[in-house]
Amino acid sequence: MISLNDYLYDGNTVVKILHNYSNDLKKNAIESGNGIDLAHSNYLLQVIELLEHNDFLTAQSQRIREFYKYMADKYPFLAFTFKGRIKSLIRLEEKINGNIVEYIYDYYSEYDEYPSETQIKDRISRIKDLIAYRIVISLPKCHLQPGDNCYERELKYLYEIANVLPDFLEERGFEAELSGIDDYSLTIGEKYRPYYRDYIEKPNMYGYKSLHIAFFDNTSRSNIEVQLRTKDMDDYAEIGPANHLGYEKRQEKERARREKIPLGENIFFDDAYNRVAMLQKLELSKINVNMFGATDNNLINDGCGLYRGRLILPYEHLSKFQNDLID
Repeated sequence: MISLNDYLYDGNTVVKILHNYSNDLKKNAIESGNGIDLAHSNYLLQVIELLEHNDFLTAQSQRIREFYKYMADKYPFLAFTFKGRIKSLIRLEEKINGNIVEYIYDYYSEYDEYPSETQIKDRISRIKDLIAYRIVISLPKCHLQPGDNCYERELKYLYEIANVLPDFLEERGFEAELSGIDDYSLTIGEKYRPYYRDYIEKPNMYGYKSLHIAFFDNTSRSNIEVQLRTKDMDDYAEIGPANHLGYEKRQEKERARREKIPLGENIFFDDAYNRVAMLQKLELSKINVNMFGATDNNLINDGCGLYRGRLILPYEHLSKFQNDLID
């Protein structure tokens, strides 16, 4: 089995690692007739293309910035940030293989048989967040009236923003994509429900909350994802239980999946499961990747987007009227 871990010790750049890994994965997939590894390899080519030809990001981020300017005018009393990033190589590899593991396990649990190669390939193609933008809002306490519930008011503004976003971006060359789920949010406006994944109304098993929506950028011919959160939700995801305390729960669930599907019964599950396990055990201080350094798995200097992703844009809006209550 070929894994990303095999390519992280030769001092190469992330792009060189991607080329080598994708090429070897494709060669081995053709020789063994493994359609899933072939689809995996082809997906990595999209990442290579993005990293080698990323001039479009400037124009794309400027169009996204138009929504930032709209919010600054519409909600001057809110503080908020816009962040953009290209998904890191390690996180992407975890997601591709994690999706395969989860899908095969869930399908087998429900139907007592394994999904086809075509069905598994579809799970890989559904990954739309190679490029992602995050909107995080906060209502400063100085703008709260006595008796106001900050959480409720922030949610009100967050859903207002979510209901404006699709049409706003479509006017600028973006096309909202269907979420692919049937369990629509009841809080999102009816017109936009098919496009959003509402993890606020229905948090995941780790308590993660956010609104997710995917778009296709017709100008650059690329997919993006936009996430909308409050500051508390963002803290919970980045430095709270959703990030740390959920680790043991994830480990328990992975072990349960391995027990459910014995080794050797499904090669696609075995390979994806082993790749995820190897990445989870990776000691970042020992790898040798150009423009990357780590003292341990917490103290990291990532200048190449291997682990933490590449920043596209950081915009910050500080709430106006900081010293005055507003109506």
